[in-house]
Amino acid sequence: MALIVICAVAVVVLIFAIVWMKRLRERREFTQHYIEPEVLHEWLSLGKRVHVFDVRQPLDLLAYAEIIPGATRIPPKDVIANPSLIPKEEDAVVYCTCNSEKTSRDILRRALALEFSRIKLLRGGLAAWKAKGYSVESYTESFHLDTAT
Repeated sequence: MALIVICAVAVVVLIFAIVWMKRLRERREFTQHYIEPEVLHEWLSLGKRVHVFDVRQPLDLLAYAEIIPGATRIPPKDVIANPSLIPKEEDAVVYCTCNSEKTSRDILRRALALEFSRIKLLRGGLAAWKAKGYSVESYTESFHLDTAT
């Protein structure tokens, strides 16, 4: 009986260690693809050619109908289904508003699997951009509230 308990504990510890190592590796991989709001602001101020994509969920956009000037709004489900909506060979920055940056991370994960190399996540998303006092503009385009994935 004691052997069974020891084996069960060992399996649980092993599973925990594998999950932890996977998350750590993913976090490290994502870190190299982050861009700080100050850097993006500088790029845009200097006229650097960079595509900025607002990939917020429709309900987030409804709650905060504003966008970074020059950004293109793309529903996240569209980008995940068709990553070619983001240029593969040009600098691109995606942002969302969820605290965990889940939507942006999902898009980054999909883009990296397809060997996109010039895509970045705006660290902190729209909230971090606004916290720095950078301008936003009203988003007035119509959009669907369909949140099905």
